[in-house]
Amino acid sequence: MHKLSKSKLIAFRQCPKRLWLELKKPGLIDDSGSQAAFNIGNQVGDIAQRFFDPDGTGINVDPIDIGWDESAAQTEALLQTGKGLIFEALFSIPGSLAIADIMLPDFASAALRWQMIEVKSSTSVKDYHRDDVAIQTYIAQRSGLALSKVGVAHINNQFIYPGNENYDGLLHVEDLTEEAKGRHAEVELWIADAQSTAAQEVEPIIKIGGHCREPFTCGFYDYCRKDATQPEIPTNILPRIHTAKVSDWERRGITELHDTPDDELNLIQQRVKAATLSGETYFDAVGAATALGAQATHTYFLDFETVTFPVPIWKGTRPYQQLPFQYSLHLVHKSGGLRHAEFLDTSGDDPRKALAEQLIQDCGNDGVIFAYNAGFEKGVLKSLAESFPEYTSQLNSIIRRLDDLLPIARDCYYHPSQKGSWSLKAVLPAISELRYSDLEEVQNGMAAVDAYKEAINSDTTPERKQELRDRMLEYCKLDTYATVKMWKFFKGIIK
Repeated sequence: MHKLSKSKLIAFRQCPKRLWLELKKPGLIDDSGSQAAFNIGNQVGDIAQRFFDPDGTGINVDPIDIGWDESAAQTEALLQTGKGLIFEALFSIPGSLAIADIMLPDFASAALRWQMIEVKSSTSVKDYHRDDVAIQTYIAQRSGLALSKVGVAHINNQFIYPGNENYDGLLHVEDLTEEAKGRHAEVELWIADAQSTAAQEVEPIIKIGGHCREPFTCGFYDYCRKDATQPEIPTNILPRIHTAKVSDWERRGITELHDTPDDELNLIQQRVKAATLSGETYFDAVGAATALGAQATHTYFLDFETVTFPVPIWKGTRPYQQLPFQYSLHLVHKSGGLRHAEFLDTSGDDPRKALAEQLIQDCGNDGVIFAYNAGFEKGVLKSLAESFPEYTSQLNSIIRRLDDLLPIARDCYYHPSQKGSWSLKAVLPAISELRYSDLEEVQNGMAAVDAYKEAINSDTTPERKQELRDRMLEYCKLDTYATVKMWKFFKGIIK
C-alpha cells in the first residue's frame, strides 16, 4: 500500500492517470509553471501565520524542514498538550497522510478540541479546495483528532492595505466544518480507488480532455498528448469557440477544421476557416482606412504594463489589483514625424502617482490616443483617477480620447499565421518585419511582470536591475511601435 499524500489524492481526483504517472514516472512532469504559484502560496502562508499568531508563539513542525518522523512525533506531542498554535501539523493513517496549514487549540468544551485552517491564495473557495479540506478532515479525524471547526482562509479582495505591515482583514475564513465532516464516505472511496490505481503495473488509458486543464493544467499534458492522434488543423483554432461546441463536434466525429459546418460558425470564424484552408490573407483595406478616417491632428499610441500582488505592498491598494508600473507612448505628428515617451519606476515604491503625472504631460491636450484592446487601458486610467482624485479631470480627458485598434484588426484583417488570434504577437509578424522573438529575455507581458518583480527585489544587484530595466523598456516600446505600424498599414501609409 502506498502512503498517498493529500496532494496525490487531489491529483487522483483530477485524473487517475496523473496519480499513476506522479508515482511511476515523476521525471516526465513539466512543472515549469508551478514555481510562481508556490511563491505566492508561501507569501500568503507567511501572512496567515502572522494573522493567526500575532505573538509569534506558534510552533512550525514542517516535515520538509525537520524530517517526516520528527514532524509526526512533534505533532502528536503538541496535539496532546494543546499549549499553542501548530503550523504544518502532520497527520497519518494507513495509506494516506496530510499536512495542515494551521491548527488552533479550542478549549470551549471540557475536552480539548482543535480548529483546522487551510490557507489558500485565491479570493474565494474553489470546488477543489472543498475536496482538499474534505480529505484533510477525514485523515485528521481518522488519526484520532477531535475537530471542532474546519475552515479555509482565503484572500479578501475588498481589503485595502493601510500600510505599516498591517494585514488585519486580508484573510477571510469560510467555515466548511459540516460539509467536510459529511464527506467521509466519499473520501474513503477516493483513497481506496487511488490505492487501486497506484497498484497497477500498467499505465492507465485515459484520453486527453477538459480534465487535463481543470482545475489546473496537468504537468503530464504534453506527455499524454504526444500519443494522441492530432488533427491536421484542429477546430479550436477558431476564435471564441466554446469548448462545449468543440466537444459536440468531437462526439459527431468532427475534429478537422475543414469538416466544421459553416452554418454553425459566425462571420469571423468563417473568415478564419476560409483563410486558413486557402492560405490566403483576408484584408478589407477600404474598410480599415474608412474606420480610421483622416488624421486631423497628432495621434498617440499607448500601452501599460501592470502588476498584481496577492498580498499588497503599497498603501491604498487591494489584493490582485492591476497596478501600472510602466507605459510606452508613441506620438505620430500630423507631419509624419515620430516621437516616443516612456515611464518605468523600478525603485519598489508605489509608482502610480508619478506615472499619472508624467502621462498627463506626455499625452498633451488633444489628439486621438490609440491602444490595442483599449478597455484594458481605460480600466487602468479609471483606477488611477479613483486613487488620485486630484488628477481625475485630466485622466478622464485621456479616457475620452481613447480609441481601439483591436476591433478594426478583427473586422478587417486576418493572416493564416495568426492561428485564430488577434494578439499583437500574432498580428505584428504578419504585417511587418518586426518580431517579439527578437527581443532579449522580456518577450511578453508575463515576462515583463517577472522582470519587474525581480527588479524591485532588494536582493537584485544594481547591474541586474539596469539590465532588467533595459529589457522592459525595449518590450513596452515595441508594443506601441507595433500599433503605430498597424495603424499605418491599415491607413495604407505602408504596405
